[in-house]
Amino acid sequence: MNPWPPLAYDDWKDTYATLHLWTQVVGKVRLAQMPWINHSWHVTFYVTARGLTTLPMPNGDHSLQFDFDFIDHRLFILTDTGDSRTIDLEPKSVCDFYEEVMARLAEIGPAIEIHTMPCEIADAIPFNDDHEHASYDPGAANRFWQALVQADRVFKQFRARFVGKCSPVHFFWGSFDLAVTRFSGRTAPEHPGGVPHLPDWVAREAYSHEVSSCGFWPGNDMLPYPTFYSYAYPEPEGFREAKVAPAEAFYQPDLHEFILPYEAVRNAVSPDETLLAFLHSTYEAAADHGNWDRAVLERPAK
Repeated sequence: MNPWPPLAYDDWKDTYATLHLWTQVVGKVRLAQMPWINHSWHVTFYVTARGLTTLPMPNGDHSLQFDFDFIDHRLFILTDTGDSRTIDLEPKSVCDFYEEVMARLAEIGPAIEIHTMPCEIADAIPFNDDHEHASYDPGAANRFWQALVQADRVFKQFRARFVGKCSPVHFFWGSFDLAVTRFSGRTAPEHPGGVPHLPDWVAREAYSHEVSSCGFWPGNDMLPYPTFYSYAYPEPEGFREAKVAPAEAFYQPDLHEFILPYEAVRNAVSPDETLLAFLHSTYEAAADHGNWDRAVLERPAK
């Protein structure tokens, strides 16, 4: 059985839209509770053997953790005191989900307040007013998580070859993608900002230094299929013309990214080798055209 599941965008886009917003509700709790870490690394989630987790975060003198379980389809709210709550993942509006999360948090205290406007989504609706997004197909959510498990596993292999500053492999609920980012060590030009419902200073802090970043994203109406991506900021001259692997990869000028459709990896004879070829070749394009000191930043392959 192929461990890389089918994930056609049109088959689950309504569940995807709702789940994206549910993760933002939980993500905003993490944002409210965590001390700031460079490049917004304090807000991210992590792939687990059952779904996604916030990991522990401060809650007064104690710790609080959220776990999305895409096997039993529950959201677990856990504390270090042993007090816990669960919320069923089933068809319900974003408004209802938000109210459930806030009610369960109030039961275990202390009170937490979040900003209810979603991030990085055009034409966003505040959580407490959103009755439009209310879909949840458990099979589709499970397949998305299975795809994350596979991507997370290969991304960690890729990450291990770099000894310079590098992010964890982590999930950004704002853009709804799994990502890992390498840094040259040099500062970057000021980012122009302009991300919907995201303060420009956040984007500028996120891109304060030169990066080569890659990830997995389930797509949108403009690019209606799941994809792996890789980009450089700032984009060096010659990057977009670079020859990268595999043959199915291409540069998408509107996104300013190299793209490798998920299906090209899923249907490959060796999905791991295909994805690793994409990750390594696009990083090399960024590093070579950007004059990174690769001898210092990389660990030789064994």
